[in-house]
This record gives sequence, C-alpha cells and structure tokens, in this order.
Amino acid sequence: MLSYLKEKISGSSSKMITYAEFIEEALYHPEWGYYMKEGVKVGRKGDFITTSNISDIYGRLIAKWFLQQKKELGLPSAVCELGAGNGRFAAAFIDEWDKNSEESLAYFIVETSPYHRQLQKELLGSRIQQVESIENLKPFDGFIFSNELFDAFPVHVVECHHEQLFEVMITMVDDQLVEKKVSLNNVEIEQFIEKSGLTLRNNQRIEIPLAMERMIRSLTDAVGRGWFVTVDYGYRDTEWNEAIHCKGSLRGYYKHEQFNDVLKHVGEMDITSHVHFDSLIRMGEENRLEFVRIQRQDEFFLSIGILEELENHADPNPFSEVSRRNRSIKSLIMPSGMSTYFHVVIQKKGI
Repeated sequence: MLSYLKEKISGSSSKMITYAEFIEEALYHPEWGYYMKEGVKVGRKGDFITTSNISDIYGRLIAKWFLQQKKELGLPSAVCELGAGNGRFAAAFIDEWDKNSEESLAYFIVETSPYHRQLQKELLGSRIQQVESIENLKPFDGFIFSNELFDAFPVHVVECHHEQLFEVMITMVDDQLVEKKVSLNNVEIEQFIEKSGLTLRNNQRIEIPLAMERMIRSLTDAVGRGWFVTVDYGYRDTEWNEAIHCKGSLRGYYKHEQFNDVLKHVGEMDITSHVHFDSLIRMGEENRLEFVRIQRQDEFFLSIGILEELENHADPNPFSEVSRRNRSIKSLIMPSGMSTYFHVVIQKKGI
C-alpha cells in the first residue's frame, strides 16, 4: 500500500494528495484497502466494536419499532441497510420481524466490502439481497438504516493559523507519509464552512465531510418514500467550536488501540472521524429530506421501549441466557455505556 501511495503522490502535479484521497485509498482500495481485504474488523478479534454487535437486542428492538412505524406511516415491508458489516444486526432484525409479522420482509444490504458480503451470505443466505449501491434499488420505498456509516467516509482536513485557512495535504518525505499545509483553495470546503456557520479559532483543526453530501444526494435520488435512521457518533456545530475539539476528531483504530496519527498502519487500520450532525441534517433538507429528530442513542432506546424488554425477561440466575440479555440491555442505556457516545438521527421523505 505504501509503495502504491508513493506512486500516486509522485504522479500528481502537486506531489500531494488530499486527506480525503488518502483515506479513500487506505480504506477502500480494491486490493489493499482496510475494508476491502480479508480479516476480522469488528469484535474482540478485530480492531473496534459497535453497539449493534454487543447483543442481538439492538436489531430486535429496532425491528419491533420499525414494525410500529411501518403501520403508522404506511410504508412497505422493505429495509435497506447501508454497510451491514458482519450481518449480525440484520440477522437479529429479520428474526424479530418473522416472530412479530406475517408479512414477508424484503431486506437489502448495500455493502462495498467483499469480505463482509461473504460473511453476510454465510450468516443470512437467501434472507437478504445484496446490491452494490443504493442506485440499484431505485425507486426504493421503506426503511433506510445505517450504523457507523458516515464516520468512515473520507474527509478533508483544514486548519486555521493567524486567521487564514489551510488544507492539510499528504506528501512523501524520505519514503514516509507526512502532512503539508497549503492555503485553502477548495470552493466546496469554503462553502461547507460558511453554511455550517463555523468560525475556526487559531490553531484549530477540523474535518470537512464533502463525501457525506454526495451520499445523501444519492440516497434521496433513489428513495421515493422513506424513513431514514442514521446511528453514529459526532458533534453539533456548537460543539465543534468548543476548545476541547480544537484538534479535530480524525483517529485510527488498530487492534482496539487508538492512534491519533492515521498515517500509520496504512491499510491495516480503521480510520474514522466524528460526524457533523447539523450538516447531515442540513444536507438532507437541501435534498428533500425532512428532519424529524435527533436523540442520544440511550435516550432513543428508552423512548422506544427497551425497558419493557428488560421487565419481560427477569431471571434470578446470573448465568442464564435471559440474564446475559438483561446485562446487554443495561449496557445500552447505562450513563457510563457506549450508547451515550452515539446519536440517532431520524429523517423522512415523502411521508
């Protein structure tokens, strides 16, 4: 991967590439990209964990909630999951759906990773339909769900020094990837900052998710009537302006260890950044997506009845399956749990 990037950088007219180009190659190169290669990514044997993989209660609860929403909104029994990973959420969702509904469910997965597509086939077989992109489903009506999708999108990196904006680029020095700051000369980035109302302080660094808007545009073009649920970690615009976030949020995760320098372990490490939630909402509205609400994930679970799952499965035996399930439920709503770091954004179109 390093030699490939060296060739790509040396072949460019400026002898530099943007952070967005670097992340795109590091994560999604067909042969050497982190997500495209064989190997466990999620779980104890991987590099990171997700809340949807802690327990099947996550997928089962969302399935029950969508069944209720489907009836109220008059949506068809169709789900499109964007980036389904190992398929555990889909398996739990489909199992719970089959228990509670006589209607057959059309479950589509949009997945770029060949490794994850294979895991999904092994786990779910004919219960799902895999497609290469959301455009392949056009026109789609139903439930569109993603968990930790946008945080893995390529981002540009910008810094402010002495009231001047610079884009942080990637170049090579002595066969090593290094950063290089150049005066900002990207109209799309300038427009994003202006629309967000962000005012960068001196020495502040921030990620600019231009790829997020392209994805939102593709989604809204492909969906006629839809209920969009996006689960991810991120900040509102007021939070981005807080001093605690002045170094940005770009991070790498390798064998459950966090790296602030994402130029290490290229192709072997997950790269992530926090989502701009207000921009996600704004971009949706600019592309015919109506904002419904945003909630912290633990508060969302409480609002859709997770405590009923806990009450209905009381068991004094701490080693029973029911007790393990209860502990999983508690982990999703405890103030010290992972859910407090995630938010659920709900949007709709044509409803």
